[in-house]
Amino acid sequence: MASTDSGSAIAPTHRWLRLLWIVPAALVLFAGVVLAARGIRSLPEVQSFLAVYPGTTTLPDSAPVGIPAWLAWQHGLNAFFLFFIIRTGWQIRRTGRPTSFWKRTNTGLLRTKRPPTRIGLNVWLHLGWDTLWVLNGVLFYVLLFATGQWLRLVPVTWSIVPNAASAALQYASLDWPMENGWINYNALQTISYFLVVFVAAPLALLTGLRLSPSWTSRRMSALFPIRVARALHVAVMLFFVAFISVHVFLVFTTGALRNLNHMYAAQDGEGWHGFAIFAGALVVTIVVWAAARPRVVRAIAALTGTITDRPAPPPQPAP
Repeated sequence: MASTDSGSAIAPTHRWLRLLWIVPAALVLFAGVVLAARGIRSLPEVQSFLAVYPGTTTLPDSAPVGIPAWLAWQHGLNAFFLFFIIRTGWQIRRTGRPTSFWKRTNTGLLRTKRPPTRIGLNVWLHLGWDTLWVLNGVLFYVLLFATGQWLRLVPVTWSIVPNAASAALQYASLDWPMENGWINYNALQTISYFLVVFVAAPLALLTGLRLSPSWTSRRMSALFPIRVARALHVAVMLFFVAFISVHVFLVFTTGALRNLNHMYAAQDGEGWHGFAIFAGALVVTIVVWAAARPRVVRAIAALTGTITDRPAPPPQPAP
């Protein structure tokens, strides 16, 4: 019995040790990309290309200038919700079969003809964060088109493609492209934000609906198999993780104070206001992370439904 406990205690350490090779491999890959990009930039033809396509495109005359306060708040809330969506989604994949379940109370305004479906408690938590994210997203889309801010996110000319390639090469060589995000994003940013807002987010919602217990259409299920939906849902999650990682890295390496002012304070400047709001949001995120313990989650879920536990397996007879 002692040897089993020792083995189980050492196993996680061994798993982490086996992953340590990723760090030096990533550093070598990063250095290789930078050196290759700088070598490519030294070519006369590439220098001419960068002169013609500096990495930015011209916005329409009707495009708004600056970032309004509502967009800064939307950005902060979206980041907060998305963080916990990714966390709970990963927990669902890791835990496998749930041990605790939630079943909606079928009374009051939420009463339905169909009996409620029992779902895992971790799925309930994931769907809860999803709901908040979707509500925030609906408001975001309404304000985005009502205020004309969509003009800053939607490519309107094919020249954005070579300009995006130019910006990518400049980023890869660690010689950041000239930009002023308060007025206009560079071409690579525009394409990235367009993909996030108009492709990845709707796809996450669509695949999430297909995986949710509320999906009951047999005809649509045949057209959109759950296996395909699950694969796309995971792919979108990985895309968001990659985007957030690169996004955060660039925010802090291309003028952190000014970028944080744009994103969190809706101001253009080098002050500390945006950083203070970001730090406060980070503290709130950490507090919520620490508070989201199983006992707390069960108590909150019990306000709207019944919590049950899967019976423990019977003890194995002694040999």
